[in-house]
Amino acid sequence: MASNYVENYLKSQLKKKKALIFVLIDSEISKNTKAISLAKKVEKIGASAILVGGSSTTDQIEMTKIIKNLKKSVKIPLILFPGNITGVVPGADAILFSSLLNSENPYFVSQAQALGAPAVLKFGLEPLPTAYLIIGEGSSAWFVGSARGIPFDKPNIAAAYSLAAQFLGMRFVYLEAGSGAKSSVRPEMVKTVRSIFDGFIIVGGGIRDAKTAKNIVKAGADALVIGTFLEKGGNLKKLEQITKAIQSPKR
Repeated sequence: MASNYVENYLKSQLKKKKALIFVLIDSEISKNTKAISLAKKVEKIGASAILVGGSSTTDQIEMTKIIKNLKKSVKIPLILFPGNITGVVPGADAILFSSLLNSENPYFVSQAQALGAPAVLKFGLEPLPTAYLIIGEGSSAWFVGSARGIPFDKPNIAAAYSLAAQFLGMRFVYLEAGSGAKSSVRPEMVKTVRSIFDGFIIVGGGIRDAKTAKNIVKAGADALVIGTFLEKGGNLKKLEQITKAIQSPKR
């Protein structure tokens, strides 16, 4: 597989669609059969990739098993979304090689990355260089990552971090309101980041309906991450509505 295969695939998908849907499967929550069933359904609905991980992955054996079985079940890329070095396992296509830029703990900015990098190379995972930014407070990722959450109403701060990420050579920015967040990242913040960041913008957390999704995409997001509401039994019809709302072909 070419070294930038997944990144090129995502870019080519973006030429056909306004924005992409990534579905997050948390290997700590989703058991094997449930994860496979969900992945097959979301692929059919139009998801462009499956993210596997979470902020507190501890069972690497279970996660490796889930990845192996997902690989047999779907054709879309499997991208690891690690919250720590324990989230780096073999078998996936790529990894969001993330630096939590607004963490107050240097471990999550560069140390975990140094510890995890040899495994990324060994397992043949395509690294997608990503600035991971926690917006707001109170989520698992905020707590575990010792993040100094960017206030929802301070888009210029998110833009400054994103520009720094670009200057550091990162090609992806992930604006994260957090798993199960009460509110999503605001369109105004996405718009401000889009005006300054020349790369791929991912937005996740609190996106539960087509209107919210549409507004975030209109503001400039390239991909939306949907996870918690599906894992808690949220109906797939809502995902269909979100997908339809944001994936009408580009004119």
